[in-house]
Formats: sequence, C-alpha cells, structure tokens
Amino acid sequence: MKHIDFNADLGEGGPSDAELLQLVSSANICCGAHAGDQQSIRGALREAARYGVAIGAHPSYPDREQFGRRNLQLSERDLRKTIHSQLDYLAQEAEQENARFHHVKPHGALYNQAASDPQLAQTLISILQEYDPDLVLVALAGSELEHAGRQAGMQVRAEAFADRRYDSSGRLLPRSRPDAVLHDSREAIEQSLELITAGRVRSADGHWLEIRADTLCLHGDNPEALAFARLLRQAFETEGIRIQAH
Repeated sequence: MKHIDFNADLGEGGPSDAELLQLVSSANICCGAHAGDQQSIRGALREAARYGVAIGAHPSYPDREQFGRRNLQLSERDLRKTIHSQLDYLAQEAEQENARFHHVKPHGALYNQAASDPQLAQTLISILQEYDPDLVLVALAGSELEHAGRQAGMQVRAEAFADRRYDSSGRLLPRSRPDAVLHDSREAIEQSLELITAGRVRSADGHWLEIRADTLCLHGDNPEALAFARLLRQAFETEGIRIQAH
C-alpha cells in the first residue's frame, strides 16, 4: 500500500488551522518571525497535540512585512541567532501545551534560497544540528538543502507540493509568477496523485520531472486550503493511499 506524510504550514493566523489539523499527519508551526502570534501558534500546537499530528518548527527570515518571502542576506551569526531564537520560542510555547516539535522545515525565502544555494544549505544544516542533532529536516526534494542534510547524517524527509507549480529544474516557481500557486482542486489532486504513485510532476513548461517525496505539503495560507485538504484526503482514500507521519 502506498503511503504519504501529509503536512501543512500552520500557526500563521489562517482561518482553518483547527480543521486542517484533523486532516493532515504533520504540521509545520510558525515560530513568529514571518507571521502568527501567541494565540495562533499555541492554538495550532494545542490542536496538533490533540489530534496526534506530528509537530515541526517552521522558522524563517525575520520578515513579517513580506511574510518571510523576501530574500535576505544575513551573516552566519545573525542567521544562527534568529533561528535559535525562533526554535527556543516554539519550544517554550509547545511546553505550555504539553507538546514538543520533532522536525524543522524552513519557511519561504529561506527554504527556497537554501534549496539552490549549497553554501547557505550547509550553513543552515550546521545551525540546526548545533541546536538539536536529533531534529528531522524537511527539505525540497532534490534540493541542495536535502543533499546537505543527508551528507551531514540528518534524518531528512524530502518534500513535494500539492498546490505549487515547478520549474524545469525541479524548483518551485517564484510567487511573483501568477501561475505559481494551483487554485484548481482537480489540478492539485492530479499533481498530488502523480507525485505519490508515479514519483513525478509536470513542470510549468510541460516536461515530466522525477521527484521522490516522503511528505506532501499543502499551504495553510492558501484560500482553498481546507477544501483542497478534504478533497485530497478523499482522493487518497479512493486510491488506497495511507496518510501517516514518518
């Protein structure tokens, strides 16, 4: 039987966190640097613990103005300081909800820059291992960050996306492109099933790309997120695909 970890980025102040946490198997919870507040973050932690959802940290560049989607050039010292601070914050909030996080997935521009920049990828891996060598890394499948994590001996979950389009190199289309995000549920379902059952995705220019993914992400800030999640769950059940955290 095929299986997939189904994850969402939550705690960012979106309207559907509680409902989404009944549908996903893993949650990447905002650490406050790009969005969210104590109420939304604690609420996501509480509901994740309630429904047995695997909890991860979702640190970012400190950039609330642009939702963490602006490329920043931080020194290694400043990047270490903000990542450690964000992880400490989430750990403290999780403790208040009798929960803890086990994996980490960078957010937004930090995620995408580390996917293509080997030096940044190695720096980020070093920072995360320094914080907690047992953390599991979630990284874009086929990326420099996935490669650096595996080379460093980290546990890595390769990630693909239900609601994002890919370029011909296997990277996500930048959000500046009007077609970067899928808004049609049929497209999202087709893409997700192809990724899980065939290990491939069709790029924006029409070519098939091979992608091996352990976890599939649905963005919690997508207006269609809850409807997509329900339809994806239904499609997975129909196809005999089991949803489970790793």
